[in-house]
Amino acid sequence: MKLKLTAVALSALMAAGPVMADLVFPSLSYRTGPYASGGIPFADGYADYFTLLNERDGGINGVAARILECETGYNTEKGVECYEATKGEGSLVYQPLSTGITYQLIPKATADNIPIHSMGYGRTSAKNGDVFSHVFNYPANYWDGASGAVNYLLEANNGDISGKKVALVYHNSAYGKEPIRTLENLSEKHGFELVQLAVDHPGQEQKSQWLQIRRERPDYVVMWGWGVMNQVAIQEAANIRFPMENFIGVWWSGSENDVLPAGQAADGYKALTFHGVGSDFPIFAEIQEYVVDKGLAAGAGDQIGTVLYNRGLYAAMLAAEAAKTAQDIHGVADITPAMMRDGMEALEITEAKMAELGLPNFGPAFTVTCENHGGDALVGVTQWDADTGTWSLISGFKPTDGDVIGPLIEEDSAAYAAENNIGSNCN
Repeated sequence: MKLKLTAVALSALMAAGPVMADLVFPSLSYRTGPYASGGIPFADGYADYFTLLNERDGGINGVAARILECETGYNTEKGVECYEATKGEGSLVYQPLSTGITYQLIPKATADNIPIHSMGYGRTSAKNGDVFSHVFNYPANYWDGASGAVNYLLEANNGDISGKKVALVYHNSAYGKEPIRTLENLSEKHGFELVQLAVDHPGQEQKSQWLQIRRERPDYVVMWGWGVMNQVAIQEAANIRFPMENFIGVWWSGSENDVLPAGQAADGYKALTFHGVGSDFPIFAEIQEYVVDKGLAAGAGDQIGTVLYNRGLYAAMLAAEAAKTAQDIHGVADITPAMMRDGMEALEITEAKMAELGLPNFGPAFTVTCENHGGDALVGVTQWDADTGTWSLISGFKPTDGDVIGPLIEEDSAAYAAENNIGSNCN
């Protein structure tokens, strides 16, 4: 029987106990390679948050957090090698930071009883915890993103986009193809025409795609890009004078790296998000005091408050809160990966908790259950202001279309369960 203690009782137990090992959080980073500009700030934010907990709080309920960073170069094979090289260190949860790596690690980590958190990427149907016992993708997934973009367009058109033409410019990979089926179903539901335009890795050559966009004159462009592909697409859109306010990227196409190269031409570009933007949150003053000013920052300290730094920080916060939940459930501070999985499955993020952590209104409130490893599927929209060089949240975190996404998740996860002879995990 699992023991659940109050915070006071747990603190007393931890204080009285023996010296404990570190809580290990592997970081499958990519500070090198074609996507390094995105990987560096995420890795910095992830590491800096745990450094903050160690310096300010003495760790997580008295146990120091240790980042175990392994360079993948955003390469699937290297990502698997990093997993194999670090899993024996007591690694509590893996954040693969790549859809390709995630797909490869799902069966491995499940067999090893180690949880995966693929936050806003990876296999979307892993939201079904009844099938994917060790994979979590809260607070939102790619199909939520596709629906969030369509819902935003519906709002902008008084609920009617029938007859409109929407072009999807996507990275020609498993990642880029994730939203296609959802958008096809939403196209049938809402009566808009979907035009699909693939862009091959790394995305520097897009002349033909944007010439087609100029010919077909879509009302809106939605982009599933990454790295240099985003920069090139935004510049190409500017070159054909496509209106930036009608150009919406997924959350991996909405960082400073994507818009700054185009200068003033990127003004008005939009992107989806599942977390806050900017540095106007109390936690950043604490990071300055306890991390940067002490010379402990993972990077140069110049990425703080940028979109991808914030995303790494957010991922670390969710991991730390899941670890606290696991400690509470099991009544021990030095938790195992299996216990961490339990903490992730019982995670509840409220606005009160985010405010207490110095991140008020930073992300959507959500709850995780055995059946639902993806949270409440709330998506926001941001917009770039080239004059101020800042992103702003222009649409709060709003529900996505569960009537379309739910059956797709059920169908895909059921096929995976049948193929891999997986029974119910939630009985």
